[in-house]
Amino acid sequence: MNLDLNEKTPIITNPRRWGSGMRVLVMTAVSAERDAVLRGLHSDTRFDVLVAGVGPAAAAANTAKVLATAEYDMVVSAGIGGGFPGMAEVGSLVVANEIVAADLGVETPEGFSSLDELGFGSTRVQVDDNLVNRVTGALLAAGLPVSTGPVLTVSTVTGTAGSAAEMASRVPGATAEAMEGYGVAIAAHDRGVPILEIRAISNSVGPRDRAAWRIKEALDVLEAASSVLSEVLL
Repeated sequence: MNLDLNEKTPIITNPRRWGSGMRVLVMTAVSAERDAVLRGLHSDTRFDVLVAGVGPAAAAANTAKVLATAEYDMVVSAGIGGGFPGMAEVGSLVVANEIVAADLGVETPEGFSSLDELGFGSTRVQVDDNLVNRVTGALLAAGLPVSTGPVLTVSTVTGTAGSAAEMASRVPGATAEAMEGYGVAIAAHDRGVPILEIRAISNSVGPRDRAAWRIKEALDVLEAASSVLSEVLL
């Protein structure tokens, strides 16, 4: 099933089953990411790869729509993203050990306060350590550059050095930034399905310089990672 749905907090563990009977839903933001994932999977029928749309709201709504109509053993948010300098270099991969809605909260005279600090809920979804280690180890064994750490979900992509520094200070160890992971993760958590987020780094988080972006290279790395993902879930 290769559909395009929108072209224009706690750890969930113990997947129901591993092996040939496992079904995995992969959600990407745009069709170019979907196509890269599909190339890497080589028509592996255990995976459904869908386009969720850009941003956490579209990602959450469209992931929830799919999960309401079919049963999956895992959900993967996959795509390209920005890497924080010194944490994830352009052309590398990041496997999230935590998925964080980094701009969900309020601004105060003292600075930013997250939803957690306000007592209104959680902005963080933990990823199962065993799953992170298993996937990261397989990527490293395949010779792919990969790191683990918090991946931030934002509604507005960071575009200045000042905002990049602020984001990094909000979430110590922040590794990468994208726009869909938290939305996909919340939909998966609501259905009790394990979540994984993988990002291929196309640019550095900070001053917006399209000329420095390496989108093709990132999509190539995403394709390679998807091939490994197919193997590690056998």
